[in-house]
Amino acid sequence: MLSIRSLDIRLGGRLILNQASTQIGARQRVGLVGRNGAGKTTLLRAFAGLIEPDGGEISRPNRTRFTLVAQDAPSGPGNALETVLAADIERAALLHEQATTHDPLRAAEAANRLDEINAAGAPSRAASILAGLGLDAAMQAVPLDSLSGGWRMRVALAAALFADPDLLFLDEPTNHLDLEASIWLEAYLKRFTRTLVLVSHDRHFLDAVADAILHLENGKLTLYPGNFERFERVRRERLDARAAEAARIAERRAHLQAFVARFSANASKATQAQSRVKALAKLEPIVPEIGDPPVNFVFPAVKDVAPPLIACEDVGLGYGARTVLGDVSFSIGPEDRIALLGANGNGKSTLARFLAGELAPLAGEVRRSSKLIPGHFAQHQLEALDPDHTPFEHLARLMRGAAPERIRTRLGGFAFSGPLADVPVRSLSGGERARLNLALVSYAAPNLLILDEPTNHLDMEARESLVEAIGAYRGAVVLISHDEHLIGLVADSLWLVADGTVKPFGGDLDAYRARVLGGASVESNGKDSARPGLGDKERRRQAAKMRTQLAPLRIKLKAAETRLEALNAERASLEAKLADPALYAGDKTKVSELSQRLGTLAREIAVAEAAWLASADALEAAQAP
Repeated sequence: MLSIRSLDIRLGGRLILNQASTQIGARQRVGLVGRNGAGKTTLLRAFAGLIEPDGGEISRPNRTRFTLVAQDAPSGPGNALETVLAADIERAALLHEQATTHDPLRAAEAANRLDEINAAGAPSRAASILAGLGLDAAMQAVPLDSLSGGWRMRVALAAALFADPDLLFLDEPTNHLDLEASIWLEAYLKRFTRTLVLVSHDRHFLDAVADAILHLENGKLTLYPGNFERFERVRRERLDARAAEAARIAERRAHLQAFVARFSANASKATQAQSRVKALAKLEPIVPEIGDPPVNFVFPAVKDVAPPLIACEDVGLGYGARTVLGDVSFSIGPEDRIALLGANGNGKSTLARFLAGELAPLAGEVRRSSKLIPGHFAQHQLEALDPDHTPFEHLARLMRGAAPERIRTRLGGFAFSGPLADVPVRSLSGGERARLNLALVSYAAPNLLILDEPTNHLDMEARESLVEAIGAYRGAVVLISHDEHLIGLVADSLWLVADGTVKPFGGDLDAYRARVLGGASVESNGKDSARPGLGDKERRRQAAKMRTQLAPLRIKLKAAETRLEALNAERASLEAKLADPALYAGDKTKVSELSQRLGTLAREIAVAEAAWLASADALEAAQAP
């Protein structure tokens, strides 16, 4: 279906594809992956014929219909439904011919063809696709120009799906979707019977949709059969084998070099030495695969705060006279990890703004801890960054009076080290802007992080680093995301924002997916799955009682963690000292003391690990229903 041979593509003078070749078969669903900046979007545009390669060839069968959904939102006076219907070029042309021709034969032929392609059912199919992507009947009827960029991107995606091309190219299609629309799109693409090439950093989405992974790295293309999980496993095995071979060759080279150095001046060994020189020349070193340095997020340490951070009773939230959410009652503890479910427009961002202290309640009772420090990450903040200022200048404006070294250290925790900290925002990529925004919202060491779609624009490595950073973070987290992988690894509880209120969702992500795909109204069952039949006030009373009972166990677990971290840090310090050759040239008593302490430390660590495991088991048992 798609053949790539010896492809060269330059972008801004940089060679991003170098003699790359691969074959994509008919009806394959291929995930195109690679680091940010590797050239994935450029390659998609080349596949679609929008840019000419500098060398090589991209070929596809004649009369192949193809569609690229890029990251540019469509616009115009037409409404969403009209835009999607117009994507079927043949249907639009036949309708026009039928309406304008004066030739009865041509009119009859057009009518027959319209019947063959089920043109009469097209509006229903287009409306169904739009509804699956979150646009209800009212939104489908308004002009595109009155919709936000995110909703217009959904219209562009719907138009591409409706056109049903032979080749469909999608560039980060879930970036503008909520979880519900992502679930629908995943199910739709799994049934797609033509050829799909998909750029995505959403590993769950790739695992579910792709049957092959095309990896772009160092200017080359490698096609792996299977989904993303299999790709990761196979590539890891290849890298391990490559590293082992590189080590073997390095050892062999060192051995040969030692022989040459020893015997090259010895007449009786001259012949053997020369043969070793020739062998060295043939022994090509294996060049390790080169990538960007890994991104390692580090959130600032937070201070302990007594629960709850925030508690609400019968709160109403909205804007002016318009109530968006009512009868909202909940509390959030210092280490809660909550994911908000619900379609866009149901009020998730409104709730996020309230939690961040950016929106006052319209009614009800709110109790906030005097030590509450919220940090709110939202997509609109990326657009509000000053394009002429650098990351250092943005953070220095918040950390007034802080030493430059401290500011740069904080930026380093979000992969802005060295010169990158002094690059103007206008020159940063979308992923770099997202990382900067995370650094800005967490600068004050917040004990409540509210993250609204934090993974948009982040590549897979950065997403995994974010998961690890949240895991190490000691504060509470409220998450809004379409990334099921992130939700599954981060969230301990799910709240559903729907029908004008907020309630616990009594199932897991699989149960929620089933509700979305089942076509039923996605709403909470109104009960806590662990305590069925309880009223709201009684459930909150029991939840508060449970938090009180768990508090000593959490404190004990944290003390065990702190003790274990301190012992491990001491061991690392001792091992570094004992590895220093200079130590052995001095006082031998010092060496003995350090060695004895290291032995004692190993026993203390074993005891601390046992205490930590016991505390973790006790807390887990207490939390079990």
